[in-house]
Amino acid sequence: MRTVPASTLLVCIDIQERLIAAVPAAEAVLHRAVRLATAAGLLGVRGVLTEQYPQGLGAPAHVKTAFSCCGSESFAAGLAAATPPLCAVVLCGLETHVCVAQTALDLLARGLRVFVAVDAVAARHEIDHQVALRRLEAAGAILTTTEAILFEWLGDAAHPRFKAVQALVK
Repeated sequence: MRTVPASTLLVCIDIQERLIAAVPAAEAVLHRAVRLATAAGLLGVRGVLTEQYPQGLGAPAHVKTAFSCCGSESFAAGLAAATPPLCAVVLCGLETHVCVAQTALDLLARGLRVFVAVDAVAARHEIDHQVALRRLEAAGAILTTTEAILFEWLGDAAHPRFKAVQALVK
């Protein structure tokens, strides 16, 4: 059960100014999400950035009002039309127990492997974060870290982008 760049989608969920301001671990989450997004760009991993209710919370990226990204018609259509087909989705963002959890559960129901970067997701309250991670793992999501994902995407130290990705974890 590994992620492979060609068949993986990175979804950065609702990392918005107003939400970040309310999350104690926001700075670390933002740093690690940027690390994932940067590596995704270097390695050809497709990516999506979403924003929850931008009229009330900030400027739009991939706009949604549903808590689950799968509640957005354009997101769902993009999943179905992906070429090559997607096998895995890596999730990062806010908040673990709401948008991240509902997206993960919907993606699992669609038969995709879901990887949650536990060091790149957070909630305003630690109890919500911890319970959500336990729930997601019980539902079949794979809990991992950003560094593990990066090296999994590389697969080999001989990869031509190894040094560039390695620099992201130093």
